[in-house]
Amino acid sequence: MAHILEVGSLNMDLVVRMPAIPRPGETLLGGIFKTFPGGKGANQAVAAARLGGQVSMIGCVGADPFGEELRGQVGKEGIDTAHIKIDPQVATGVALITVDAQGNNSISVASGANFAFTAEDVKTAWPRLAPVDWVVMPLETPLDTITAAVTLAKRNGAKVILNPAPACELPAGLLTQIDVFVPNEHEAAFYTGITITDMKTARRAAVRLMEMGVGSAILTLGDRGALVIETAAGQQVEMVIPRLDVQVVDTTAAGDAFVGALAVALSEGRPLVEAAQFANAAAALSVTRAGAQPSLPYRQEVEEFIHLRNLP
Repeated sequence: MAHILEVGSLNMDLVVRMPAIPRPGETLLGGIFKTFPGGKGANQAVAAARLGGQVSMIGCVGADPFGEELRGQVGKEGIDTAHIKIDPQVATGVALITVDAQGNNSISVASGANFAFTAEDVKTAWPRLAPVDWVVMPLETPLDTITAAVTLAKRNGAKVILNPAPACELPAGLLTQIDVFVPNEHEAAFYTGITITDMKTARRAAVRLMEMGVGSAILTLGDRGALVIETAAGQQVEMVIPRLDVQVVDTTAAGDAFVGALAVALSEGRPLVEAAQFANAAAALSVTRAGAQPSLPYRQEVEEFIHLRNLP
C-alpha cells in the first residue's frame, strides 16, 4: 500500500452556530457552541485514513489539554503520530469558527504550536518514516517547513499535493515542484491575479497555474464543482466535475475531505480525473454533517454514495 505523509497543522476548532455570521462591529446572540478536533493538516490526514490510506503525520502541538486530545484523536484513526512534536513553550493552535444557518463559515486561526513546527523537525522525522509515496500539505505551517518537505519529497521520489490554504506568497520555484496543486477559487485568484466569476475565468486561472509550472491543478469552485487540468500526451486536458446536490449543514473541512480523498485515490493509482471524482463525492458527504473531523466520511459511506447516485 502506498504511504501518504501529511505535513501540517493541528487545531482545536471552537465552533459557534449562528443564524448569520456577524458583520464587523455587530454582536449576535443565540449561538450553540461546540469544540471539534481540526486543523487542515489533521483533517486531511484523518480524511485519508478513513478512506483506507496508510497515513503518517508530522506537525506540532502544545503541552496542553487541546494538544493531548488532538494527538490522541489522530492516533485513534490509525495514523502514525510518532513524529508529531509536543512543544511546552507554546499553546496548541485553535480556530474560531462561526457557521451560519446555510452552512457557510467564517474562520479565524491562532496558529500557536503550528508555527513552532520547523524545517529541522521535517528533516529529523523523514529518515524514521517508512518510504513515502505522497506528501500532502496545506499552508498552515511555516514556509521553511513546507519547502523542506517538498525538497525531501523530490529527492526521495515522492509526489507532492499542495493545498495552498491559506494563500500566501510562495518561495520562487516552489510551484514547479508541485505535482498536484489544489486551490479554491479565492486561492487560485491570489496566485494568478485572475478573479474567478464563472467557469471561463476558472479555466483561464487553471491554464495560468500550468504556465507557472505546476504539474497539474484542481480548482475547487464551490457551487460550480471542480475543474481539473493536466497535461496528457503532450496536450493540456481539462475536465469539469459537477457539484453534487446535497443538504448542506456545515462546509467546514469540505476542502480537506477533498484533498484527503484525492491523496488516497492517487495513491491507489487512479487517474487524476477519476481521483477528483472520488474526492468530490467525499467532500459532498462531508458538508452534510457538522464539525471538521466528525464530518469526514469513511470509505464504505463514499462508495455507497457513489453507487446510489450512479456517479462515475
